[in-house]
Amino acid sequence: MSASPTAQHSLFEDAQAILVAPLLMAFAVLLFRDAGLLTGGTMGIAFLVHYLAGWSMGLVVFVINLPFYIFALRALGTAFTVKSFVAVSLLAIYTELVPHYVEIARLDPLFAALMGGFLAGISLLMLIRHQSSLGGIGVLAIYLQQRHGWRAGHLQMGADALIVGAALILRDPLTVGLSIVGALALNLVIAVNHKAGRYMGC
Repeated sequence: MSASPTAQHSLFEDAQAILVAPLLMAFAVLLFRDAGLLTGGTMGIAFLVHYLAGWSMGLVVFVINLPFYIFALRALGTAFTVKSFVAVSLLAIYTELVPHYVEIARLDPLFAALMGGFLAGISLLMLIRHQSSLGGIGVLAIYLQQRHGWRAGHLQMGADALIVGAALILRDPLTVGLSIVGALALNLVIAVNHKAGRYMGC
């Protein structure tokens, strides 16, 4: 039995994903930050800069992603790059706004790691399904895979390992271990739910 043809997402569907997904990620950032945790990828670098220098998390997220748009444009095209730029810009704004609307009196670090990871994974999954992203190291990994044949997954894994390793300078081993739990929760959501051809509008 042949697979049913899939329809492309409408402009409205893309817009709602790009509006909502960064908000979910911003809430994940709030959970991670309130628990003193971090995650992998470019967001992990932003956390390290934020913890080390005390700079605005939203500003760091926006600025640190700027170089990666070059690779996105070359590897994944204009539409992907524009949607990703909008998503990252909204994430930077949401990251600064959400703490003004949410105040958490008590937060278990393990719960923060798991729920933050799940929310981050759902956020990225939404963007993946709408041919967008939150930029960063993943885009560079795809570019290097296309240009040099290097495995994007291996590059991303290596970068995440370096980021988490660097976190040991600023955070205790237990906190870093919980951050790894959050990263695993994120990747579990992506691995289980992102199967090409299993959903419409891909």
